[in-house]
Amino acid sequence: QVQLVESGGGLVQPGGSLRLSCAGSGDTFSTRAVAWFRQAPGKGREFVSVISWSGGRTYYIDSVKDRFAISRDNAKYTVFLQMNSLKPEDTAIYYCAADNRLGTQEFDVTPASYGYWGQGTQVTVSS
Repeated sequence: QVQLVESGGGLVQPGGSLRLSCAGSGDTFSTRAVAWFRQAPGKGREFVSVISWSGGRTYYIDSVKDRFAISRDNAKYTVFLQMNSLKPEDTAIYYCAADNRLGTQEFDVTPASYGYWGQGTQVTVSS
């Protein structure tokens, strides 16, 4: 089993930065890709970014590319999402999720591919 706990959310002004953390537990965490999704009020869950189990490959949706950076420290069982130049449209609950598969270098952007989820952390971008 894998358990995930997000932290680092909060209220920030437009143009500001936040760093989200996803703390994982379980022997297989470091062998799974980990993704960040977000869900804004009244909208569905949206894929944001993913990092391979080794950290060697990453992928972002266009709207956050060049503003967000995903990374991981497998020694500390933690995945990070550095968010810069935040915009009001980034406001959402952010969830981290671990892939159902072990050791794959392939990515998937659909929530169904991720069997382990955290409880979410609220990010609000407002002046």
